[in-house]
Amino acid sequence: MASTDDTFHEPAFVERYPLLSRGDRNVVAYGMAETLVDRFQKEREVDDLNEAITLHRATLELQQIGNHKRSSTLNDLAVCLSMRYDNQGVIADLEEAVTLGRAALELRPPGHLDRGASLSNLAGDLRKKFQKHADLYSLDEAIKLLRGALELRPLGHPDRSESLHSLAVCLSMRFENQGVIADLKEAVTLGRAALELRPPGHFDRGASLSNLAGDLRKSFQKQADLYSLDEAIKLLRGALELHPPGHPDRSESLHSLAVCLSMRYDNQGVVADLEEAVALGRAALELRPPTHPDRGVSLYNLAYNLRKRFQKQADLDNLDEAVALLRAALELRSFGRPDRSELLHTLAVCLSDRYDNQGVVADLEETVTLGRAALELRPPGHPERDVSLYTLARDLWTKFQKQPDMTGLPSTNSHHQTALVDRPTSKADLASSLFELSLHLWDRFQRQATTIDLNEVISLVLYALELRLPRNSQHDEAWVQRLAQKADSDELVMLGQAVDNLGALANYFISECEHATVDLKEAITLCRIVLQFRPTGHPSRASSLHNLAQCLADRFRQQLAAAGLDEAIALEQEALQLFTPEDPGYDISRRCLTTYLQMKIRSGVAVASPNASLVTQFGVQQVIRDVAFETLKTMPTRLLHTHTGALCDQETQISHFMRSQQYKQLLSLCTTCNPAQRMELIHTVLSRYFQFVMLSHRWGEAEPSLRDIEGRPIYDLPAKGGFRKLQAFSAAACERDYLWAWSDTCCIDRGNSAELEEAIGSMFAWYRRSALTIVYLSDVPDTGSFESSEWFRRGWTLLELLAPKHIQFYTQTWSPYKNLTSSNHKTDDTVLQELERATGIESEFLTNFSPGMDDARWKLQWASQRRTTRPEDIAYSLFGIFDLHLPVLYGEPAENALGRLLAEIISRSGDISVLDWVGESSPYHSCFPVDITSYRMLPLPPPQTDVEGESAMNQQPTSFEVLRKLRGSLTTSALPQFVSRSLTSSNIGHRVSAARLRTPGLYAPNEAYDFHSLTRVPPPRFLNGRLILPCIAHRVTVVQLKRADPSAPRYTYKIHASGLRPLEIALPDRLENQVRLQGAPQLVRPWHSKLLGPSANLDTVTEEQLVSILERPFNALLLIPLPHNEYKRIASSILFTAQPINRASILKSKVRIFNIV
Repeated sequence: MASTDDTFHEPAFVERYPLLSRGDRNVVAYGMAETLVDRFQKEREVDDLNEAITLHRATLELQQIGNHKRSSTLNDLAVCLSMRYDNQGVIADLEEAVTLGRAALELRPPGHLDRGASLSNLAGDLRKKFQKHADLYSLDEAIKLLRGALELRPLGHPDRSESLHSLAVCLSMRFENQGVIADLKEAVTLGRAALELRPPGHFDRGASLSNLAGDLRKSFQKQADLYSLDEAIKLLRGALELHPPGHPDRSESLHSLAVCLSMRYDNQGVVADLEEAVALGRAALELRPPTHPDRGVSLYNLAYNLRKRFQKQADLDNLDEAVALLRAALELRSFGRPDRSELLHTLAVCLSDRYDNQGVVADLEETVTLGRAALELRPPGHPERDVSLYTLARDLWTKFQKQPDMTGLPSTNSHHQTALVDRPTSKADLASSLFELSLHLWDRFQRQATTIDLNEVISLVLYALELRLPRNSQHDEAWVQRLAQKADSDELVMLGQAVDNLGALANYFISECEHATVDLKEAITLCRIVLQFRPTGHPSRASSLHNLAQCLADRFRQQLAAAGLDEAIALEQEALQLFTPEDPGYDISRRCLTTYLQMKIRSGVAVASPNASLVTQFGVQQVIRDVAFETLKTMPTRLLHTHTGALCDQETQISHFMRSQQYKQLLSLCTTCNPAQRMELIHTVLSRYFQFVMLSHRWGEAEPSLRDIEGRPIYDLPAKGGFRKLQAFSAAACERDYLWAWSDTCCIDRGNSAELEEAIGSMFAWYRRSALTIVYLSDVPDTGSFESSEWFRRGWTLLELLAPKHIQFYTQTWSPYKNLTSSNHKTDDTVLQELERATGIESEFLTNFSPGMDDARWKLQWASQRRTTRPEDIAYSLFGIFDLHLPVLYGEPAENALGRLLAEIISRSGDISVLDWVGESSPYHSCFPVDITSYRMLPLPPPQTDVEGESAMNQQPTSFEVLRKLRGSLTTSALPQFVSRSLTSSNIGHRVSAARLRTPGLYAPNEAYDFHSLTRVPPPRFLNGRLILPCIAHRVTVVQLKRADPSAPRYTYKIHASGLRPLEIALPDRLENQVRLQGAPQLVRPWHSKLLGPSANLDTVTEEQLVSILERPFNALLLIPLPHNEYKRIASSILFTAQPINRASILKSKVRIFNIV
């Protein structure tokens, strides 16, 4: 790669731009790179792309970290490298593209204009990485990134169709890799949505038609849904029309349509479909010359359809052509390709068909050879191994039947004589026939000692056993036990003899292996197979253990394989336990065990070295276990296992993981990866494995408790009431591919007060950490709106709405709300609008809520619309929303629970907005309401007439709202103007001085602060049942009863207070009695300097600003004095809307510290 200086000082570049500075050359180079990329996309000249990459690299080197254009250069360089990878296939280009894409994304945080593009580009490169390496983590990350991009591209966004399309492609790939039907369903849904946004004439409509058709074809293959296949064919015909001759995608459209028509022929048998499939296949093949990467696929599919036509019409020309096409396809395929086994198998089948038709022995010989090769590429566990095994076994039988000395095969069981006459068809008959063949070949080997016969004997016996193995792994053990006992079934008797014969073969190899390593390897293999069919209780198990141990010990003598010796010792120890001292084999087994132990002791150095890796592996296991426990610390203590329905504690959850394939894969990766990456890998895998789903719902009757389901899988319980809801929730989580789920009904021990308190304290964190929260709306029909649901009026559901990052609503039938396919309904604009109407909560809080003390008054207002079954729960449900951890004291009065919450809010934040309420005061404290409903929207104050003839302002905002607006104005528009001025006498007024706020311990109850010291006033706090509250005080001088209506009751008073205009209020109770008994009351305005903005800017507040705010009406608290310098709030059931008399009265006002009880 050229250096930066080389790039910008090449003669041609400098000659073209001789007067440009280095920075200007940077700009020109960027423009040149873009031009080169455009030319590459048109002309496909890789030199243009290489030069563009060089220019982008040089540009990037000149852009220091922090340069606002750096993210664009990183992104463009990543795109160019990705293009070059597509063109040349160099994996280093793709890896670098991913690295650069991540760097660009970091520089484009949420809110950045180009974040969506970075998410999409990085996802595309990760998808390519998955396609290259089958790295599922890359595909999972790509899906996550694409979901993020889709959220940034709402309806109407020009790139939304591309995000939908790309996400559908990745989900379809993951379905092919893992087989999770939910991925395929979502891919189809997203594909339909993308297609709707790509109407006829759209450049990418053809791609959407093809991909959606591909997913529908997969759906047909998975669920045999013929409607999906018909729709796929219709879509592919549409795509083909958009891909006329000369279009680069025409061959793929022809090929895909041929495949679907062939499938429909298999399903319905309409010959026209097959004929069209053949015609389309030929057309696709013509467009794929020998150098085309997909020519082999076309050769195979056309051959496959020609064989079907041969089977239908018995036209040998079709079969001959199919054979020729398959041979050509094999020449294009290198060994190790996943589709090679299918080619070998299909060619073998075609040759077998031709042998049946023409009887050419060479076809049969080649059929067997190809069948063996296919079977080797399909090891046990391969989904197509059964097919290959059956076909090969059948062809072997045919082959040996044609040999001259195979007529009149001997049989030890007359039951199988019929199977020997005709060509066997069933697996049982075929297995029996192969066993008979093995006996005959064994006899011939003993007479002639032909190595070929010995190999065939082993193969035939193994094939016979495998043909009869149960296909369901859960039945294997019982089947082997019956075989070991040689039950009375003729088949089991025959297969038992087959195992005995394998034992005899193993003994033969043992006797011959003293000088041949190959024979020893064969002996070990056979001994392991025999031992597998001789479980505990089998009379020959001890001898089988001994034989395998002997072979492993011999291998140790030859190769010093320490692990083999350890296994030999373990096997011999087990064998010795099965012998009694009187058994002939007891002494032999004991002497062998002693020998093996001595071998281990003598060769301690050789044996010990591999143990180091075992210790290392054990260390990794312990680290994984420790990280797992650390991960679970922040999760609920019990979770439902969605696959089984079992309730699992954390120890059981870890046990599940330690038995999983994810654990085995992680352990393997950890023992080979860079130690520096090990911890990140462990955390990533564990976080993904232990993702969990939370349930939010309205409690109903007969909800299952912990005791109801403990030790009982929920899927086995009667599907009634709450149990049915729990089962449906777990199944929904399982469908979304989550392994763990939590419900508040049964995952908490509600009889354990300590656990219950811990759960309530952790509730917000659990919902926030969850991968998904499923909201079940039992009162919302499939076609209804959820705005009237009772769920929005319950207390705990406020937390369950605000805390989760991802949420999905389900109706009463457990269908997604409005059939929405989004993985997060909080990102759906329509749902958000409905949520705002239903809750009164703005969307910014719904989608990006942070727990804490900010906006305390709004949070209390949201909760004021809700109720709980236990009154004290309304306060407990807010603990997490305010990020507080307070004791949960069930049985305490609800007003005490609310009072403790409000006191903590004031003590921690000093937020006096929580004092802004109207209603009955609490016995807990006179400044707190008895019920949270007092925080509902404040009613407008009634019109008042000043006694001096001036009309009092009504319909004014509360004092707290006014001060909040002042804070906003100071921190936005006003502050820059004041900061830019110098502090000279020409400025209007003088500054209000700022000083360090004092700690609560320095409060002086009788101390007063004048107007110019407002910023020095200490914050309020709550201590020992007292609210220590700074207030601008106005002493009440006159309380005059103007009108009385005891029947209402309604008492109207005129009140005069120092510094305030007279005000008139109406109360349900007499006021003068309290005033007369207690002394002169005070009308006060609670004060906190935080209302003016951050403390660092308080010195910028002018006198004029404060006066303009303080001269407006405000809601006052009426306090009456008590003994010991204490006060109490009274008359809280109405608003006291007060207003200062004039500027002079404001300047004279003072803040005092009141101790209120």
